[in-house]
Amino acid sequence: MTRYVYRFGGGVDDGGKQDRNLLGGKGANLDGMAGIGLPVPPGFTISTPVCALYYENGGNFPESLKAEVANGIAHIEGLTGKTFGLAADPLLVSVRSGARASMPGMMDTVLNLGLNDETVEGLAAISGDARFAWDSYRRFIQMYSDVVLELDHGRFEEALEIAKEDRGYHLDTEMTASDWQALVAEYKALVVELWDGKAFPQDVHDQLWGAIGAVFGSWQSERAKVYRRLNDIPGDWGTAVNVQAMVFGNMGDTSATGVAFTRDPATGENAYYGEFLINAQGEDVVAGIRTPQYLTRKAREAAGAKPLSMEEAMPEAYAELARVFDQLERHYRDMQDIEFTVERGKLWMLQTRSGKRTAKAALKIAVDMASEGLITQEEAIARVDPAALDQLLHPTLDPQAPRDVLTKGLPASPGAASGYAVFDSDTAEKRAAAGDAVILVRVETSPEDIHGMHAAKGILTARGGMTSHAAVVARGMGRPCVSGAGTLSIKAAEGIARVGSREIREGDLITIDGSTGEVMVGEVPTIQPELAGDFGTLMEWADGVRRLKVRTNAETPLDCRTAREFGAEGIGLCRTEHMFFDAARITAVRQMILADSEKGRRAALDKLLPEQRSDFVAIFEVMAGLPCTIRLLDPPLHEFLPHEEAEFAEVAQAAGLDVETLRRRAAELHEFNPMLGHRGCRLGVTYPEIYEMQARAIFEAACEVAEKSGAAPVPEVMIPLVATKRELELMKAVVDKAAAAVFAEKGRTIDYLVGTMIELPRAALRAGEIAEAGAFFSFGTNDLTQTTLGVSRDDAGRFLTTYVEKGIYARDPFVSIDVEGVGELISLAAERGRATRPDIKLGICGEHGGDPASIAFCEQTGLDYVSASPYRVPIARLAAAQAALARMNGGS
Repeated sequence: MTRYVYRFGGGVDDGGKQDRNLLGGKGANLDGMAGIGLPVPPGFTISTPVCALYYENGGNFPESLKAEVANGIAHIEGLTGKTFGLAADPLLVSVRSGARASMPGMMDTVLNLGLNDETVEGLAAISGDARFAWDSYRRFIQMYSDVVLELDHGRFEEALEIAKEDRGYHLDTEMTASDWQALVAEYKALVVELWDGKAFPQDVHDQLWGAIGAVFGSWQSERAKVYRRLNDIPGDWGTAVNVQAMVFGNMGDTSATGVAFTRDPATGENAYYGEFLINAQGEDVVAGIRTPQYLTRKAREAAGAKPLSMEEAMPEAYAELARVFDQLERHYRDMQDIEFTVERGKLWMLQTRSGKRTAKAALKIAVDMASEGLITQEEAIARVDPAALDQLLHPTLDPQAPRDVLTKGLPASPGAASGYAVFDSDTAEKRAAAGDAVILVRVETSPEDIHGMHAAKGILTARGGMTSHAAVVARGMGRPCVSGAGTLSIKAAEGIARVGSREIREGDLITIDGSTGEVMVGEVPTIQPELAGDFGTLMEWADGVRRLKVRTNAETPLDCRTAREFGAEGIGLCRTEHMFFDAARITAVRQMILADSEKGRRAALDKLLPEQRSDFVAIFEVMAGLPCTIRLLDPPLHEFLPHEEAEFAEVAQAAGLDVETLRRRAAELHEFNPMLGHRGCRLGVTYPEIYEMQARAIFEAACEVAEKSGAAPVPEVMIPLVATKRELELMKAVVDKAAAAVFAEKGRTIDYLVGTMIELPRAALRAGEIAEAGAFFSFGTNDLTQTTLGVSRDDAGRFLTTYVEKGIYARDPFVSIDVEGVGELISLAAERGRATRPDIKLGICGEHGGDPASIAFCEQTGLDYVSASPYRVPIARLAAAQAALARMNGGS
């Protein structure tokens, strides 16, 4: 019979060496902590396969699960000496989720389960603290009603706030036992009102199964699905459920609860980092209901805070916690994110997992741990998410720029951002989709805000600490975040936030600095980042193991310089059409298009030649000595013609034509499906003089730079949209003729290659014969994806998200290569191309060149290089190193 429940604690280790795929991350780590002798409340894990069965069976559980859960409860009872549902000495449990990959705050939790009208009296008697017992009961009713019964959470919060206001209280801790007892009665009445007249469940076993079902059910909540989509977590993994004996941080001033990291998750500094609250339960710390206290004295003093740190207020428990920190880092060999509770002076560990961290912290932690001998350099390379480097590669606020500081909160996630203030997540998503930069401003964020947080450039909250939902999720996303800006009064419904007499209205420009906690009115200028220190060290290690070369997609000197600073080893794609759109030369381009003879076209092209040559000189000077792939003109000609009424008259006058003639020519050039029309090499075949001019400009520029610098670039002239060998042969002849003429005129020669962009399925299938004419293939994965899937990238946004959610594609095929379709064509073309020309050079230059998963595919396929946008070059370098290590270690 299949086993579904695995116990832990008290020397029992049902999980043994089982991995997190079965037990989930939380279950595996609870089992692991118990296994090394740490103080972990006993419990059991319902494994992840049950999640799939739950959905397959319409919300029903396997028959054998009931007996296994009963056995798990008996295990906890035996170790705690308490009995589930017994009024005299009740066992209370927590019911929590635990997927393979950490999904903080995305799924549901229920605490204090097992309380009812009888057990609450027993808990009061045995604890000697009636206030604690009734506080725990009201928390349970409030949480269970929200998570399991799906009742309006706001009504319970409102009742609590009214109860405090009526008594003149500001904090929950001021409420007495009788106050809580009265609130419990109100809560129970609310349940009857909101739950179709039904009373709050008193049977503890009904409570337990309701909570287990709710946790499994939360795997398919909207916020969880959004989080999985954003973080590439497969929907079929499912979650485990962990049932564990409760320990209580709300049993008075000798009890506490906290969240901590073994190193600073924002900076990576090797210093304990975290927050705790005396006389509180876990949700109090992360929800921002009360302002938490610092973990260490050093952190408290640095912040100028008055409430004592845990180190000062609970020295014995803190000392034990510090020992646990060190033990966990040595055991897991990574920075840990820990949840703990102190119950009447005794420390209990509730969770450990590899902590979410910023890119800056990830770099420092990886490099430091390698230097400390905890991990190898290869492991350090593998520890840093390449995509997370994006956090480091963009500008930060100019420290010399004036700042109109409105208020200051906690520096919850580093980086800086400016944008329009918005007060709800739906608005943030809509405005971001329209191209606006937005800052999401909330009293506090919740898991339901995940889509707005992803859309925003930064997040600002009035409540919450450094380990609040906003802080943790923002750090994982790489968004700057300022939390706990307590002087900020937010009226979200009105679209207004106030600090004293000043106010921010929806749509006002604001700036946040997640490294200092400052909130500023208006936009603050930025400066470029300095990429040295840990970044430079890790990149040096990565370059030492990667096989793939990394180039850049660039067509301006600025882009080229940026890419070289980031380590680019040449240009993989220079799109020459971008140069044609320049305002100073668009008139000549249009004259060329409108000419009705070759002579007229050549006259216009003669005007463009010096302009095009100067473009290439500027690029080649930056890339001297490196390979530079230049794509000849690709888009259809009509894209260069006017579209607005006012432009027609202007262009007609400049071209010496009447407006009607111009309109007629534009109509002749119009195409119903230009992506598949008269573009790419088809232009060169029809009008070879265009490619002739471009080739001459390339070779004249290369010779000029070689003469000046002594380091000639290596032009790789790329013919786009080739489908047949004959097309490439014709265009190669044009390029070779131009090269020979320029070399004769200049009295020097330079090395160059002629190849093609493989972006059509036919080209991939006929790659063997095309390689007879081409010295290199550059896979244009953007168009190859469109032509293979029959999907327009510009229109696919309407349905591709649904396709990914329904598992039709594992990822958006325009973000990560469709390995089974497009990837198969690339592999086939590479194999057939090499069979014809063993030394053929192979690379990709679509947007996939900066995607780590696509880079891993390129490594497996044996391509020679990838090409990415300038700011993604470091991402590609690190991803290429990780892919090489995976291949060497036998991974995929």
